[in-house]
Amino acid sequence: MSTGNPEGQGISRRKFLGGGAAAATALLLAGCRGGGQGGATGGGGGGGGVGNFPKTPQYNFVFVNHVTTNPFFTATQYGIQDACAILNCKYQWTGSENSIVSEMVNAMNTAIDGNADGIAVSIVDPKAFNEPILKAYQKGIPVVAYNANGAPGKPNPALAYIGQDLYESGVEMGKRIAKLVKKGKVALFIATPGQLNIQPRIDGAKAGIKQSGAPIQVSEVATGAQVNDELNRIDAYYQGHKDVNGMFAVDAGSTQSVGQVMKKYGLHKKGVKGGGYDLLPKTLQYIDEGILDFTIDQQPYEQGFWPVMQLYLWRISGGLMSPSSTSTGLKFVTKENVKPYLTTKSRYEGSSKKEKLIKPPSKITPPTA
Repeated sequence: MSTGNPEGQGISRRKFLGGGAAAATALLLAGCRGGGQGGATGGGGGGGGVGNFPKTPQYNFVFVNHVTTNPFFTATQYGIQDACAILNCKYQWTGSENSIVSEMVNAMNTAIDGNADGIAVSIVDPKAFNEPILKAYQKGIPVVAYNANGAPGKPNPALAYIGQDLYESGVEMGKRIAKLVKKGKVALFIATPGQLNIQPRIDGAKAGIKQSGAPIQVSEVATGAQVNDELNRIDAYYQGHKDVNGMFAVDAGSTQSVGQVMKKYGLHKKGVKGGGYDLLPKTLQYIDEGILDFTIDQQPYEQGFWPVMQLYLWRISGGLMSPSSTSTGLKFVTKENVKPYLTTKSRYEGSSKKEKLIKPPSKITPPTA
C-alpha cells in the first residue's frame, strides 16, 4: 500500500464563509489546488470542512485497483486527488499491478484492519471480494465499486457502482463494428480474458454483432496485461490472419497496439477497420490520422472523483446518504470529434497534471451513439 505525507492545507468553514464571495471563491480554489499530487497519497492537512459541510476528521479513503500502474488510471487518480482537496481528506492507491486478485484482496483486508474510512474497489472477480466487503461492513466501513462491478446479473455487496455499464458499452461497440465491417473476419482483442472490467465488453460486442445479423466471423484473442505483450501478440495475429477485415480491442493497451499494427502494415489503406476503448495519446493520434475508426471514452476521472464524494457524504450523514450507482457514460470518439482531446491537455483526461480552467465550447453537440 502506498503512503506519504499530504501536501495541501484544508480550508476552515470560518475562513470560507467569513471572507465575502470573492475571497471565499479564492479560498475554495486554493483548496482545490492543494490536494496531494506527490504520489499515491493525497489530501489536505488537519480536519475541517468547506462551505456548509461540518468540521470532520481527515477521512482516509482507500482505492483498491487491479492494475495500479496502468496509464488509464492516471485521470482516475487526478479525480481522487481533486475530490480530496475539496473535502480535505486523504486517500491511498493500492492493489495489484497485474490483475492478481489475491493481491487485491490482501490490500483490501489491510485497509479494513487499518480502519479506513471508506473503500473503493474494482470488482474484477465474481466472488473474491464479497467476503472482504462484508467484513468491512462489520467494522462500519462503507464500500463502493468503481470501474468494474463483478459479473453482469450477479449482484455483489458493494453499496453502489461508479463506472461504465460495461456489457452495454460492448453491445454498442458491436453494433458499430457491424456497420463498419459489414461482413468478413473480425478479431476482438482482450488483455485478460475473464477479467470482469473487460470481459463484459467483449461479451457485449459479440452480442451486438450477432444482433446486427451481419455475416461476420468473430475471433476472440488474448493479448496479456503488459503493453509490449499486447503489441507482439496483435502483430503475430495479423501475420497469421492477413485476410482479417477488422481488428478491435476492449482495453486501453490493446487498443493502442491495434493502432500500432494497423499503422505498421498500412491496414487502414487496405480497408481494414479498427477501434477500441479509452484515451491513450497514441490511440487518439491514430484516430486523427484515420488509422483507427473510433475509441470509447468512459471518463476515468469521474471514476475517482465520485467515489470520494459519495463515501464522504455517507460518513458526514451518518450513513443516511447512501451511495448511488453512477454511470460515467459511453462516448464514441471519432475523427469528427477527436480534435478537442488532442488540443486540450487536462487532468480530466489524464493528459496533464496541471490544474486549469478550460473554456467550454460555445455550442453543445447532442450526444449520439
